[in-house]
Amino acid sequence: MNITITGKDLKATDAIKDYVEKKLSRVEKYFSEGEKLDVNATIKKENSTTEIAEMYVSVKGTSYKAVTEDKDLYAAIDKDIDILEGQIRKTKAKKEKMQKDSSIKQMNIMGVEEHPIENEVIKSLYYEIKPISVEDAKLKLDERKGNIFYSFVNVDTGKVNIIYKLKDSNNYGLVEPEA
Repeated sequence: MNITITGKDLKATDAIKDYVEKKLSRVEKYFSEGEKLDVNATIKKENSTTEIAEMYVSVKGTSYKAVTEDKDLYAAIDKDIDILEGQIRKTKAKKEKMQKDSSIKQMNIMGVEEHPIENEVIKSLYYEIKPISVEDAKLKLDERKGNIFYSFVNVDTGKVNIIYKLKDSNNYGLVEPEA
């Protein structure tokens, strides 16, 4: 790992350098030993109460950046490390997902066929059933162009009913439970 620490209006002491190096070990664990990390850290004093820590990490052409300000420089460094760690984890997860997806596609191309799912419930929809009249249910069904049925609680009977369009597209059918 190649670390460069620059201080603007603030001296980069050995204690700060050691602290940054120690904290960067959290970031370094996400990369293999052959991957070289280049880290540029800049610490500066904004005003009498605020200190800013900027960190740039680049590995194999991928760059990560974090800039935070705090009253305490060490707290700002900690926040930077947290931000960098989150960015790296997110990037790694995306790359792994892409590799997994491409390997599955490659398996399908190479002749490994997927077995079609049969006789299983593969999709569930949840919706609210409101008490309305049959006439209102017809209107609701007409509003929803793609739906072929609409379930509702009939205000007259207090039971769940289903209204559906018949094949002639002009009339409706009503399903009511017995008893």
